[in-house]
Amino acid sequence: MLERKDLRHIAQETLRHYQERADAFRAGTQDHDVSQNIAALLTNIQGKPPFRILDFGCGPGRDLRAFTAAGHQAIGLEGLAEFVEMARAASGCEVWQQDFLALDLPAAYFDGIYANASLFHVPSQELPRVLAELRAALKDGGVLFASNPRGNNEEGWNRGRYGAYHDLQSWRRYAEAAGFAEITHYYRPTGLPFEQQPWLASVWRVS
Repeated sequence: MLERKDLRHIAQETLRHYQERADAFRAGTQDHDVSQNIAALLTNIQGKPPFRILDFGCGPGRDLRAFTAAGHQAIGLEGLAEFVEMARAASGCEVWQQDFLALDLPAAYFDGIYANASLFHVPSQELPRVLAELRAALKDGGVLFASNPRGNNEEGWNRGRYGAYHDLQSWRRYAEAAGFAEITHYYRPTGLPFEQQPWLASVWRVS
């Protein structure tokens, strides 16, 4: 059982890891092709665009630019101050600095939430609460996209970052318990054998 001081340590040390590598992280990820993930979210949102999208863990702002270029209203959420400034400068979008474990989100506000390589940093103990908070921030019928490095439900420190590495069955249990219904899931990169697909992507609708 992780106590409050443990959770604070997890958040602080994980953010420190990114802080020490902020410029290198931006340079190393700015050309990653995640168009499949962006499309998986947008094509499953019902209603007439433009949509209001929360980029949960937006990092330096790469995907905020993509959502804005597609005509949507994108808002970033990021825990690291350096990334918040980078994302604002790169995208021109509103970016909120918030700890993943201490969210303050408006209710029923977003058409979609895009959590690309971010929710795996939430300890499993806290994941039900965080997913419930994300669900509450979505409009009726809203859509959550999540992509995380998959595993066999290991959890702990990995090269300076805290992570929880769920398999599909485990992730599905958490999402469904939080009030989401699965739309689809897939593994990335596409076209490779399963053992060479480290990413589990999934799309969920508020049920």
